[in-house]
Amino acid sequence: MDPIRNPFAPGAGQRPPELAGRERELSAFEVVLQRVARGRPERSLILTGLRGVGKTVLLGELRSMAVKHGWGAGKIEARPDAELRRPLSAALHRAIRDLAVRHRAPDRVDEVLGVLKAFALKASKPDAKLRDRWQPGIDVPAAQGRADSGDIEIDLVELFTDVAELAADVGTGAVILIDEMQDLKAPDVSALCAACHELSQSGAPLVVVGAGLPHVPAVLSASKSYSERLFRYARIDRLDRDDADRAVMAPIEREEAGIEPEALDALFDASGGYPYFIQAYAKAAWDAAPADPITVKDVQVAAPEAEQELAVGFFGSRYERATPAEREYLLAMAELTQGRDEGAGTSDIAVYLGRKPSSLSPARDSLMKKGLVYSAERGLIAFTVPHFGHYLLSRRED
Repeated sequence: MDPIRNPFAPGAGQRPPELAGRERELSAFEVVLQRVARGRPERSLILTGLRGVGKTVLLGELRSMAVKHGWGAGKIEARPDAELRRPLSAALHRAIRDLAVRHRAPDRVDEVLGVLKAFALKASKPDAKLRDRWQPGIDVPAAQGRADSGDIEIDLVELFTDVAELAADVGTGAVILIDEMQDLKAPDVSALCAACHELSQSGAPLVVVGAGLPHVPAVLSASKSYSERLFRYARIDRLDRDDADRAVMAPIEREEAGIEPEALDALFDASGGYPYFIQAYAKAAWDAAPADPITVKDVQVAAPEAEQELAVGFFGSRYERATPAEREYLLAMAELTQGRDEGAGTSDIAVYLGRKPSSLSPARDSLMKKGLVYSAERGLIAFTVPHFGHYLLSRRED
């Protein structure tokens, strides 16, 4: 079949041609937008799930929904080696610009931009030379005495309050979307929780939507005990069979092509219902098919190519980040779970490797910081990447 017309496009954070199986989350956010705009209290939202389930795509979709409703919206990706203040300043700048289009008082917008600039300038170290200080690109003077204390918790509460009031002026709201939320530093997590708590108490129209790995709720809870009540958590998982079939069939039908039922069976078995894998296998199957419709034989022929692409771009890039000691730990996990997407006991891993549990702590902690594993529950460790165990076992066999 014509590769130019291939509708499937696996990619990091790239929206699939059919966003199947996320109707519940989209509908819930629609309710949040409507309630907040009417002055009703709403909790901020946290999306959790393994890699490859479409959290980043969903964040982008929620941002688009907010913009269509006239909200100010800014999106950032947290990084383990960076503090929150600088990227958050850029995201809030974007949100304020969205709101400024509808605001009738330019002086009021400039006033909030001045507070944002004061907040942003604190991203530079006090002893940094003038030429080395980061400039946020905001063309108004920095405010004095507002969001500029240098304490991220105090400053963020004040800044969020001012941005929320600006949104209230135009009858909408503001949303900050944070991807890879597990990578936030502890002080930044605490500040976000405090700011969201303050806003929820006052009913201010600003919400935070975060996305991250399954242990994000534990990260938030460790920072502020009230975080369990502060956020609404939504687990984003693999697609069920009906939604997985729709993710494949709808794009194919829009191209006026077809796929046999047996081929859908094979695609679901190969992908496990994970959205990223569905795109990878479906794209390869389309390219491999000599004619319409796509058959089960086409899927079987295409599977090695899809697996090779996943091995290089999805699994391999993560495996290469691990040290030899960490790879030993990962392989032990894969052996104990036989490649299945489930957790392994930390004590079982120690027994398998013939080591004391304490001697494996550095490797485990480093893998967690790199985002390759997470603590599913006390004493249990699991891969953040679906099918990673199977990949490790196949690599060993090769």
